[in-house]
Amino acid sequence: MTVTKIETWLTDMDGVLVHENTALPGAAEFIDTLKSNNRRFLVLTNNPIYTPRDLAARLERSGIDVPEENIWTSALATADFVSRTIPKGSAYVIGEAGLTTALHEAGYVLSDSKPDYVILGETRTYSFEAITTAIRLILGGARFLCTNPDPTGPSELGVLPAAGSVAALVTKATGREPYFVGKPNPIMFRTALNRVGGHSETTAMIGDRMATDVMAGVEAGLNTFLVLSGITQRNEVETFPFRPDWVVDGIKDLIPVAQTGEVEL
Repeated sequence: MTVTKIETWLTDMDGVLVHENTALPGAAEFIDTLKSNNRRFLVLTNNPIYTPRDLAARLERSGIDVPEENIWTSALATADFVSRTIPKGSAYVIGEAGLTTALHEAGYVLSDSKPDYVILGETRTYSFEAITTAIRLILGGARFLCTNPDPTGPSELGVLPAAGSVAALVTKATGREPYFVGKPNPIMFRTALNRVGGHSETTAMIGDRMATDVMAGVEAGLNTFLVLSGITQRNEVETFPFRPDWVVDGIKDLIPVAQTGEVEL
């Protein structure tokens, strides 16, 4: 039996810690255990709409205390990526405050005049005019980025088209594929690890989706936990060509691991 040390934790939010606005069993205790044992951790989300402060407030209303500096979004990862690639550049952005704030803080200018990038994020009110402008700018030479590949997102009324679906529309019109920064791109995990000073061999990723969370964790060389409290069900795990290292019912099952920093394989 091999004992694996876990010093740093990356965890998805929806389906792992919360379901809509309700904390899942053990979520608050798990986060409290990480903090009381001085474990490095980040809560990851592909949702670029909200700022870390917004998300911290949402989690707090659910009874989960996560400081905003412990939240890493696809918007933050996108801002980090462009600021490293073209420092102090410019971008035409379709998105909400979570994305525009991250780009401003990274030193980017938001402009529709010969921008370095067109960056497509999430918004509840996609504008045909804004999408048309994005298409024209991409055809004019702007690089095409998208915060995340999710085709749909949840709402109280049902599913909504998300960034991945709108990106497909733009690709059809321009012939240009976007570079997706969010999960399952492992770059989101690498930027997260840089933020907390973690190392892949002693970092675990907790997620509820095989096709995003676990896939990206595997590709980034992390230890992976699949929780069955969200999207992927146990009978679906065998249909994927890769495997999580551990499968558990929910986040409450990982509290002892968060406490000891060790897990058996």
